[in-house]
Amino acid sequence: MLPVLHVRAFEDNYIWVIRGTSPDQAVLVDPGDAAPVLDALPRLGLTLAAILCTHHHGDHVGGVPELRRHFPGVPVFGPAHEAIEGVTHPLADGDRVDLPGLGLNFQVLEVPGHTRGHIAYYGHGWLFCGDTLFSAGCGRLFEGTPEQMHASLARLAALPGETLIFCAHEYTLANLRFALTVEPDNSAALAYRREAETRRARNEPTIPSTLAREQEINPFLRSSVPKVRQAAEKHAGKGLADSVLVFAAVRQWKDNFR
Repeated sequence: MLPVLHVRAFEDNYIWVIRGTSPDQAVLVDPGDAAPVLDALPRLGLTLAAILCTHHHGDHVGGVPELRRHFPGVPVFGPAHEAIEGVTHPLADGDRVDLPGLGLNFQVLEVPGHTRGHIAYYGHGWLFCGDTLFSAGCGRLFEGTPEQMHASLARLAALPGETLIFCAHEYTLANLRFALTVEPDNSAALAYRREAETRRARNEPTIPSTLAREQEINPFLRSSVPKVRQAAEKHAGKGLADSVLVFAAVRQWKDNFR
C-alpha cells in the first residue's frame, strides 16, 4: 500500500500527504496552512505534485495560494460548486483525478451537507472525506440539510468495509463521548474509546479509522438501529418516523452537547 502521512495544523487539523510511486513526490489533501507543509516536505524528502481540496473552509484551503507560490504550476483539484482560490481543476460528481506519474487515481463523490459543494476522494482503499464523516461523528450542517447529509453518509457507508477513513480533524475522543451517550452499552465503542485514549496519550492520531468500525460505533451511520432511534426519540421528546428524522435529531443533539 502506498503510504499516507500526516502533517498537523492548527489545533486539530490533519493535512494528508500521499506519497506516490515516484519516490520524491506527494499529493496534499486539504492544506489549510502552508507553513507546516513547507516545513515537512523537505524533511520527508518530498516535493509537491498536486493538491486535493474537499471544501471551501479556510482551515482546509487557506494554504493553497502560498503553496502555489512555492510550487508554480502545481495542479489544484477542488469542488466545482464552491469558490476556492487557486483551484485549477474543478470537479463534479463522478469525475476522476488521475495522476499517472504518481500512480494515483481517485473517484470524486459529491457529499453535500457540511457545505453545499463538499466532495470526497475515493481510491486505493482510501477515503479522503474532509469534514463529512469523522471517526464516531460527522460534520455540522453549516450549509446543507439533514436530508443531504444523511444521503451523503449513506453513500459513503456503501463503500467497502475495509475502506480507510482519512477525515480532516482529530475529534475522535470527543465524538466517542457523545456516541456513548447515545449508546452507552455499545461494546465496540467502549473498546474503541480505550484504544483511542491510548493513542492520544502517546500523541498519536486515531485516524485513519475503517468504515467497518464506523458502522459499529458512529451514531450518524446508525440512524436505522433501534437503540439509536429510541435514544433520539427520548432526547427529542417525540416519535421519529424515519431514519432521516432520527439523523436530524441526533445531529441537533450533538450540536448542543457539552
